[in-house]
Amino acid sequence: MKFDTPATTNAIDQLKVIGRPTDRIDGPVKTTGSARYAYERHAEVPGAAYGYVIGAGIAKGRIASMDLRAAQAAPGVLAIVTARNAGKLAKGDFNTAKLLAGPEIDHYHQAVAVVVAQSFEQARAAAQLVRIEYTRAAGRFDLAAEMASAKPPKASAFSGEPDTRVGDFAGAFAAAPVQLDVTYSTPDESHAMMEPHASIAQWQGDRLTIWTANQMIAWGVGDVAKTLGIPKENVRLVSPFIGGGFGGKLFVRADALLAALGARAARRPVKVALTRPLMINNTTHRPATVQRIRIGAARDGRITAIAHEGWSGDLEGGQPETAVNQTRLLYAGANRLTATRLAVLDLPEGNAMRAPGEAPGLMALEVAMDEMAEKLALDPIAFRVLNDTQVDPEKPERPYSQRSLIECLRTGAERFGWNRRNASPGQQRDGRWLVGMGVAAAFRNNLLTKSAARVRLDNRGVVTVETDMTDIGTGSYTIIAQTAAETMGLPLDKVQVRLGDSAYPASAGSGGQWGANNSTSGVFAACMKLREAVAGKLGFAVADASFADGMVRAGERAVPLAEAAGAEGLSAEDGIEYGDLDKKYQQSTFGAHFVEVGVDAVTGEIRVRRMLAVCAAGRILNPKAARSQVIGAMTMGVGGALMEELAVDKRHGFFVNHDLAGYEVPVHADIPHQDVVFLDETDPISSPMKAKGVGELGMCGVAAAVANAVYNATGIRVRSYPITLDKLLDRLPPVA
Repeated sequence: MKFDTPATTNAIDQLKVIGRPTDRIDGPVKTTGSARYAYERHAEVPGAAYGYVIGAGIAKGRIASMDLRAAQAAPGVLAIVTARNAGKLAKGDFNTAKLLAGPEIDHYHQAVAVVVAQSFEQARAAAQLVRIEYTRAAGRFDLAAEMASAKPPKASAFSGEPDTRVGDFAGAFAAAPVQLDVTYSTPDESHAMMEPHASIAQWQGDRLTIWTANQMIAWGVGDVAKTLGIPKENVRLVSPFIGGGFGGKLFVRADALLAALGARAARRPVKVALTRPLMINNTTHRPATVQRIRIGAARDGRITAIAHEGWSGDLEGGQPETAVNQTRLLYAGANRLTATRLAVLDLPEGNAMRAPGEAPGLMALEVAMDEMAEKLALDPIAFRVLNDTQVDPEKPERPYSQRSLIECLRTGAERFGWNRRNASPGQQRDGRWLVGMGVAAAFRNNLLTKSAARVRLDNRGVVTVETDMTDIGTGSYTIIAQTAAETMGLPLDKVQVRLGDSAYPASAGSGGQWGANNSTSGVFAACMKLREAVAGKLGFAVADASFADGMVRAGERAVPLAEAAGAEGLSAEDGIEYGDLDKKYQQSTFGAHFVEVGVDAVTGEIRVRRMLAVCAAGRILNPKAARSQVIGAMTMGVGGALMEELAVDKRHGFFVNHDLAGYEVPVHADIPHQDVVFLDETDPISSPMKAKGVGELGMCGVAAAVANAVYNATGIRVRSYPITLDKLLDRLPPVA
């Protein structure tokens, strides 16, 4: 199905199933523990051996020697795979080129070997017997120290051009009567998902099956095939349940590749799970940033000049953190400049983590907007409203398909009680607590991606949906079932959904906030094709046929769907493809985050007291699951604001706190009740579903709202995240 004209009324708009708060259809198997994740596929792969991955003990240099003799003689050992005996591995793209090192070492804990044994304990014990001598080389581990050598990265479809200029920023900024020039920094962060990166690999002749934890099945098949030098049709990836991804499982990682290599060497299935230190130092993370923001404004508060420059680092050939990109779109201003610079660092790979670009970018921009509002003596919300735009500021000829930022801000202000905020910082107390409120805008683009599905109707009147779309805890099973039920006129219990298998049609996958809108659009397309097949079999004109309550009706005739299927059933396959609507219109999602904090006047301890998110993201397909997504994202935002930081050992080049004891994330006691409001909107430009994504929007801006609330409570502006109490202690106002 080609989507190239705005969606008018269609089968989805009945809203009998779509748009209603619905329990997850996969909830029972997850809550009872019967959902099988990648490492638990015992029934399909009996008798699997265990692989234990050895990570490099240095961050930069080369392997001088590797003695495997003691390990090979250890009890239960079946094989040891290294770069020397793995066979020729294609370099592939950047994401798979560095999964097995040797002799060169690119970063700490880069995989250098996998030991395969009869049991996990035997594999782990034998791994300790491998003797490796390294020759160290000087490494680059400090972003601040490498900023001077940072260069513009190559343009890409995801990051766009590294630099943009509109008007005369330098002249307009110099002439502006009110100016702001500030620098912020955000740290390296870990995905810290519960389920480890884990895989089981099995060869059957020259065909490879990997049960794995992967968000993007079609990408993964291509990466595995290219790396191993085998045809894509000989690779099958299976990933029906994923215990959290957040971008860290977008790409094939060392667990999958080494399970495949280990299984080939041992001639039996092999399962590999990365330990927590390897998850943090071996796989991807959100890279640190340094961001400079300059804003010039007239005395009435209208922005006349705005610039955002961002620096981040990655391994040679890597990608930047696109922290400046939302500034190209969020606020008006005739004179504009953005610039992205990438430094080469010998740290583990930096890559996508929930809301890449916008999450760290808004941590800076939305604090700068508050700082500028204060300089102008304007309310922070009024300043943002004043500088709203209904067109792309860099391409004024391109309007937004929907832009409800002002409504999000005003709705949130009323609901949160913003009028009770004391504009003078450090003035409101509740006993020993200094109390403050903060606000930040939320922004995330709506990305369109091809997605396909196959649907089957059987003689029981049951529709089965098959697509390689994944569910990373987001509710994909349920919204896909809702889509099929709505389109085919069935109750939800008459739909079965099968996901996460490369044997099914390729979907959008889970990532970038694009999964829900695109995957359901693909299912809608397949169901519309199935409707054509049903109507054709019954002799109905498809335009005249209505599908409701398990029946197909045309004129005076009504036939049960089960009867229409016949003994052999009917099937259809189709996908959604997009025209150029996203080029004619800027498609984005918007929101506003409100936070109230208390800061202990003596200790500097920060406690979040209240949170509210107001989101405008097109049609909300399942408000219950969407709310769950947003409150989870808000929780991650609190973590980014107050505690999450991968501490870099700048001498030896690794993340020191590479476990969940040292890498702190929010727990229940850190998070109060969270309120979420979805504006009632549909976007006919986006897709047949008139929906957008919301899972990353819920995080964008949260950390800045927390930072602004801390400032309002204390009068202390912290521009280096996370905002820990040591950054407040010696600056707290005196206790009365």
